[in-house]
Amino acid sequence: MEKTVFQGATIPENIRYDRKAETLYILDQTLLPGEERELRLQTLEEMYDAIRTLKVRGAPAIGVCAGYCMYVLAKSIRGEDRQVFLKKLSDYGAYLNSSRPTAVNLNWAIRQMLRVALEHADSPRGQLLDALYEKAVEIHNDDIAKCKSISEFGLSLLKDGDGLLTHCNAGPLATSRYGTGLGPILLGTEQGMRFRVFSDETRPLLQGARLTSYELQRSGVDVTLICDSMASIVMKNGWVNACLVGCDRVAANGDTANKIGTSGVAILAKHYGIPFYVLGPTSTVDMDCPDGAHIPIEERDGEEIRSLWYEKPMAPSDVKCYNPAFDVTDHALITAIVTEQGICRPPYTKSLAALFRQKA
Repeated sequence: MEKTVFQGATIPENIRYDRKAETLYILDQTLLPGEERELRLQTLEEMYDAIRTLKVRGAPAIGVCAGYCMYVLAKSIRGEDRQVFLKKLSDYGAYLNSSRPTAVNLNWAIRQMLRVALEHADSPRGQLLDALYEKAVEIHNDDIAKCKSISEFGLSLLKDGDGLLTHCNAGPLATSRYGTGLGPILLGTEQGMRFRVFSDETRPLLQGARLTSYELQRSGVDVTLICDSMASIVMKNGWVNACLVGCDRVAANGDTANKIGTSGVAILAKHYGIPFYVLGPTSTVDMDCPDGAHIPIEERDGEEIRSLWYEKPMAPSDVKCYNPAFDVTDHALITAIVTEQGICRPPYTKSLAALFRQKA
């Protein structure tokens, strides 16, 4: 179940498809760090639940998982009528996409798979399914390559001995291989560099406490866990040289949606004169979304604030809760956006657009 991330460190594999057994497995991230358990995803409902309840999470990882899910769902559709097949697969994709509305990678991967299905609609069933499987593997391998490139570009912005602060989780569990936000840290550690990392716990789901701290500690990185409200004091103390975060969607103007609390970190970093870097693949950049005001923000159950992780509820059972899963960091607060294609700097309307001209 484990894969080597770099010499001397192993992180459990977050998504794997066993072709011999024709079975999709994910690591249940809701059980970490206490238990490492794989889940088998077979039905549309299981897939929706796994994404919705964060058993699999992280924008790139959700996209990878969705690719394999669409292949599994395609195999479940019986009958030779291809129009019926395409309609069912499209409906399955739409339902799966509704599980998490903010992360653009989910929609992107589903559209990639539907495009392949349409292109092979006249092929024999076996060839069509093989094409879908190959596309899912391509999405997975592409994310591995992108994470490596993002990590290399990100590492060029850091120095040996830097103090770093990160929010939420953007390491191997949320992506592939090195990760995005954590990628430069892990790659640099592999090369013998040393960093001091402050990991925001990231309320209310504690991805920083449960996942980032777990990944970094297992990888031999000097990591200190802090409450989200402690970010200001560690910055004021001069302990932070840069902030690194991942992203779930980047608008065309550079506004970025990431886990709730990210915009607060960016505001603090701006106040203390600390570079704030956003790292993510170009599949996370939504050039059809003009700015952050057009990014849909997922709202989640208030019980995540009232009672989750507590032995007993720590708030009145009937108190109203506002629980957005993400916030939007204004582009003016972002020092650079790091992608697999290179480092974008303001004005992002020009630098992000240039990335896609290069890819065209």
